[in-house]
Amino acid sequence: MGAPFREIVMNTLKRTFIGVWALTIAAGTAVAADMAYPEKCKANMSSGGDMAVQSHEMSGASEYQKELMDGMKAMNMNMMQGMMQKDADVSFICGMIAHHMGAISMSEAELKHGKNAQAREMAQKIIGAQKQEVAEMTKWLNENSD
Repeated sequence: MGAPFREIVMNTLKRTFIGVWALTIAAGTAVAADMAYPEKCKANMSSGGDMAVQSHEMSGASEYQKELMDGMKAMNMNMMQGMMQKDADVSFICGMIAHHMGAISMSEAELKHGKNAQAREMAQKIIGAQKQEVAEMTKWLNENSD
């Protein structure tokens, strides 16, 4: 698959994911919509959004940031693919498995690079909880989908 075709597919999947997410928010089914993303998390984001993330190899990102971005790219692709399933339940489960795997990946990067004991403890708890939930969702998927 050539780079231009891959880019078209990725952009289409991104637009589809964003559309599904926006519809979910608009329908009022997302409890997280009532939560505000902390301003402190936004403070260090460079301008360019997706472009900054896509070009992290050239941006001088740290090894930790590269690991996080690589994990998030994998999560986003898997989540978008999973949410394209025709069955709503299967779509939800597939999207959540990918989402949880992304949380595990981020937590593993924290354990590898982080120094704060409390943050590392949270990362370890996340890994344990998310792995258990991935196992439960995978079992459900194997039992309830074709």
